Amino acid sequence: MRDEPASVASPLFSADAGALARVKDAIGRDGGWWPFDRFMAFALYEPGLGYYARGDVIFGAMPNGPEGVSDFVTAPELSPLFGRALAAQLDQALSATTTHDVWEFGAGSGALAAELLATLGDRVSRYHVVEVSGALQARQQRRLAPFGDRVCWHSTWPEVLDGVVVGNEVLDAMPVRLLHFDGRQWFERGVAVSDGSLVWADRPTDLRPPVDAPFVPGTVTEIHPQAQAWVRSLGERLRQGAVFLVDYGFPEAEYWLPQRHGGTLMCHRAHRADANPLLDVGLKDITAHVDFTGIAVAGQDAGLEVLGYTSQARFLLNCGLVPLLEATDVRERAMAQKLIQEHEMGELFKVIGFVKGPWFDALGFADGDRSHRL
Repeated sequence: MRDEPASVASPLFSADAGALARVKDAIGRDGGWWPFDRFMAFALYEPGLGYYARGDVIFGAMPNGPEGVSDFVTAPELSPLFGRALAAQLDQALSATTTHDVWEFGAGSGALAAELLATLGDRVSRYHVVEVSGALQARQQRRLAPFGDRVCWHSTWPEVLDGVVVGNEVLDAMPVRLLHFDGRQWFERGVAVSDGSLVWADRPTDLRPPVDAPFVPGTVTEIHPQAQAWVRSLGERLRQGAVFLVDYGFPEAEYWLPQRHGGTLMCHRAHRADANPLLDVGLKDITAHVDFTGIAVAGQDAGLEVLGYTSQARFLLNCGLVPLLEATDVRERAMAQKLIQEHEMGELFKVIGFVKGPWFDALGFADGDRSHRL
């Protein structure tokens, strides 16, 4: 007999009507309770209803851009210098691994792909975009049309791949599981339906965070089995090449600090953040910070070697951002500075690199490598 979920929060106030009706019906058919990763997958990727599947997600630096109201900005939209600096690392990696293709997972608006293709030129034989969202794939195809058949799209994993893999803000959007500690035992926090509304609901679980930290009563935190499984799959399929993943997060020792007792789950809409993923289902992004220690271990388990791990600021500076800044105008320089400023993207965002095949001293980790902290 199934345990009945215990409601631990009040109903929420509003949600997209189509998505809300569909998710309530699906939860009811599945016994009245979903683990949070199942809910997050629906809210982000359900065809026609999920945030990334609706076709109207707008990326941009300003809340009101030429396409309408944007929700958030990623580094490639903030400044083209992000892609130009990253291209220096990809160029070195292509040579070191004797490969000729670039694979980008989750290409968003296509801004990074466009900059990498323009900067690397004939250095790239084929640029592969792995994109599960048909709506985003259509947008990318329009943006990358000038590059012709050098670009191809995949909606599912290839069986094998060779080349250099890049993923910018991919891991943070992978569904997570939520755990709640009441001071005595752990529960898995999921989503249930009560009086027609979505509510949080806890169930006893054997799941635990990967560290034995001094968790305080009331702690709610995330674990990342899907992101780690994704990295293992990548390692198993990559025959020869390198991987560079950029995202916000921490190593294990920093992720589960007592002061982070509320976890890192966050939602983004119209350049505003909130911590309530059950509100406005399908209308906003849901993310969690990355546990980079778990990512490193998953890669190693799948046969990858860690090339390095460092802050985004240090990585971009190692890749030649300073001379690129000097060659730009004042406005562009001011925007690009946000990529490396500590209170902007410079410190919160990290870069981890892997290799399968010939080892090389990766340019981006030449100074300030923090692999010893993973």
